[in-house]
Amino acid sequence: MFRRFILGAAVSCAVLCAQMLTSQVDNARTGANTYETALTPANVNSRQFGKLFTLKADGGMYAQPLYVSQVAVPGKGSRNVLFVATENDSVYAFDADSGGGAPLWHASFLKAGSGLSPVSSQDAMCPFIQPGIGITPTPVIDAQSGTIYVLARTSEGGGIFSSPYYSQRLHALSLATGQEKPGSPVEISVKGFDALRELPRAALLLVNGQVILTWASSCDVKPYHGWVMAYDAHTLRQTAVFNTSPDAGESGIWQSDNGPAADAQGNIYAATGNGKFTVNTGGRDYGDSLLKLGINAGSMTGRDYFTPADEAAMNASDQDLGSGGPIVLPDQPGPHPHLILIGGKNGIMFVLDRDRLGHRQTAAANPVLQVLHFGGGIYAAPAYWNGHLYVQASDDALSDFVLNHGTIPDIPAAKSTVKIGNPGATPAVSANGNKNGIAWLLETKAWNDFGDRPAVLHAFDASNIAHEIYNSVAGPAMRFTVPTIANGRVYIGAKGEVDVYGLLPASGK
Repeated sequence: MFRRFILGAAVSCAVLCAQMLTSQVDNARTGANTYETALTPANVNSRQFGKLFTLKADGGMYAQPLYVSQVAVPGKGSRNVLFVATENDSVYAFDADSGGGAPLWHASFLKAGSGLSPVSSQDAMCPFIQPGIGITPTPVIDAQSGTIYVLARTSEGGGIFSSPYYSQRLHALSLATGQEKPGSPVEISVKGFDALRELPRAALLLVNGQVILTWASSCDVKPYHGWVMAYDAHTLRQTAVFNTSPDAGESGIWQSDNGPAADAQGNIYAATGNGKFTVNTGGRDYGDSLLKLGINAGSMTGRDYFTPADEAAMNASDQDLGSGGPIVLPDQPGPHPHLILIGGKNGIMFVLDRDRLGHRQTAAANPVLQVLHFGGGIYAAPAYWNGHLYVQASDDALSDFVLNHGTIPDIPAAKSTVKIGNPGATPAVSANGNKNGIAWLLETKAWNDFGDRPAVLHAFDASNIAHEIYNSVAGPAMRFTVPTIANGRVYIGAKGEVDVYGLLPASGK
């Protein structure tokens, strides 16, 4: 239901359906926009496709750009709008089709004279996000209510004789104006939650009227916990809290910035990294586990979980399961129709039945349906389109697995010839239904590269990924970023800018 934004009725589905309301397209995190009618493997090439313009912003963007078509912006008419969030605690709404002029609106959480600033990397004791940590996780949009939800971090005050006050706040902003909705913002407040130590990286999730937030840490600086919290999307009232490590600490939810997933029944899936695992011996700590969570009567509970047999060794060697994000596949034929996949730093991806995750893996009780091995660690989530599963591991080439009656072959049907270094990438797919598929990914930079290495946009024919159809150097890379493809355009978040690609104007016109 987008009626409250749309002006006029004669708008094609190709425009209206090309929404990007959440990270990786949908709550299943399939990464596939199947309403792309303009871009095809035939016209995405260096002659017909390229960079069109750049949109400037006030900070780096780890968050994936989001897109809503035909938003009625007061005084500016109906626009296709691109929403971006920066580490300088800003949210911008840009005209997605035009490279000129100011943003449609700009909301900053650093009001003049307030003493607010992003959390400094020095205070966080971690150099990975510099110079300040403001908005890291991808926001989420409720198109029906016209709201974008944003989790922002700030530091306030402090001086020679006093420490700053650190806060994290959930904001609900109007899509049309950027103004705070009633009851917004709300400060994150839970006993044991440390607003300085807890770092949110995984994208926000909106499911069954609840905004789901997750946390890990900066550089494993302790103490911290893995948290999952739910907030009512209409009132911003906190409705449920789940601590993944109440007794041991750690077990954070990073997922290389990919979002927790949800299935059609509203179950929530998130993966932890590091930390002790004690649940199988009567404890409450879920180190290196894939969690299946549910909300009922104001509480969030663990409905099921999967933990690898070697979780203790994984924890000791920092081989996080939760370095990758989960993907919920569409229903498959065969005895296990409800598949979920999760991969980790050791280059292993587990294929599991989400109806029975099976708890801790043992020789006597092994719930793993399949194990896929890759040449490097998995710091990403796969993408799924038309029976194809695309995986880009670190220091490896893009792999395409073609499902056969609900089974994933051990060997990919095809691989690209382009090797992508650390950390690999989360692919994004654009297609017109089940045809004209393109697999896109961004080559970014390694964890210890603190320079301004440019990102590289790669595009592959999704039906034959051995054929790279396009590549281009983009703006300064931000680690783990995912491109957004909507309505004939490709949007890339970078350091201080969004690069916009599309079909080039016809020669001579």
